[in-house]
Amino acid sequence: MIILDQPYVSIFLQKTARDMGIPVFNCSNDRELISLNDVKTVNKDAFITIAKTKAPLLLYCNSENSFQWIYRNLTFTGIPRAIELFKDKVSFRTLVKGIYPHFLFEEVSYDQLLKVDVSKIKKPFIIKPAIGFFSMGVHKVNGDNEWESVIGLIQNEMEKVKGLYPTEVMDSSKFIIEEYIEGVEYAIDAYFDSHGEPVILNILEHPFSSNGDVSDRIYFTSKEIMRKYLITFGDVLTSIGKASGISNFPVHMEVRVDKNGNVIPVEVNPMRFAGWCTTDLAYYAYGINVYEHYFQQKRPDWGKILKIDDDKLYCIVVADIPGDINLKAIKEIYYESYLSNFSNLLEFRKINYKQYPVFAFSFISVDRNSYEVDRILKLDSRQYIDRMLEKS
Repeated sequence: MIILDQPYVSIFLQKTARDMGIPVFNCSNDRELISLNDVKTVNKDAFITIAKTKAPLLLYCNSENSFQWIYRNLTFTGIPRAIELFKDKVSFRTLVKGIYPHFLFEEVSYDQLLKVDVSKIKKPFIIKPAIGFFSMGVHKVNGDNEWESVIGLIQNEMEKVKGLYPTEVMDSSKFIIEEYIEGVEYAIDAYFDSHGEPVILNILEHPFSSNGDVSDRIYFTSKEIMRKYLITFGDVLTSIGKASGISNFPVHMEVRVDKNGNVIPVEVNPMRFAGWCTTDLAYYAYGINVYEHYFQQKRPDWGKILKIDDDKLYCIVVADIPGDINLKAIKEIYYESYLSNFSNLLEFRKINYKQYPVFAFSFISVDRNSYEVDRILKLDSRQYIDRMLEKS
């Protein structure tokens, strides 16, 4: 069963639902959310009735926007409890405290941010909404003198996204301060099967342009990455699965690997894989339909898939809009010029930039030793955005 909601549903996901005959509930009022006419859509009551009779209940959400509906209508399942356990970053840190006992974190309300004595907190540290999405409100603090300006940035960002997402997705009332994890960041798409065993479907490296960068500009996967971390990240997921007791549950986990090879989870995003349907990249990279694998409880044949390397990086590129640009002031996006940055475009998806702070997602492939990833990381997206002059 699938619950679809804003902000974006890919044709790939829709075709998978159609071809597999999976019941789909459109949780959004947007009639254009589902563009294929032959997707097996059902209304709210029918969906709930099916959910009550399905055993096991395999549910997937393309968006966390549907969590509010799940909390209200699927209380007869264990899904709402499991979502809350992971979605609230304070709850998650508490859950894994037995696995990572020395990891430092504390909860602070939005209203109390200015009263925090940061001189007593080990630097650098990360501050972010306890319930958040898409790197919004996430900041790294290196010194005491940065705190006031960071709070100002957070206040501006929270004001801009007010009303953009439900509070179940983005809640500015509570923040978490946690120690900064030095190392390379990775994102893992996986599901826990009926026995609670994790099945990894993709691993993406998340590079940054600088030490202070926390953006989502680019992610990439490769056979080299899969070989290196498939077992290691599987062990981390196994520990989290045992601590939480979840099963039949898709997740998108973010971790960091330090210089000594220690793996520390950043967060686990419940009931979905990589956001905005960017998880579809696994089909280009490995021929894996992640939705099909989850619903059919299949494990990828990684031994066969990784046998021969193609020396490629398969990338998700996010065309983000700088935070100081008023979305309503945008007149035009120069898509053709923007796309000229990519040597091998696999798929291009336009996004409603009047509503969301991103104008496109692109799937590309590059040679492993190419400088293209570094160049994209430093790309200034302003040059592709034409906007009206705003009155002072």
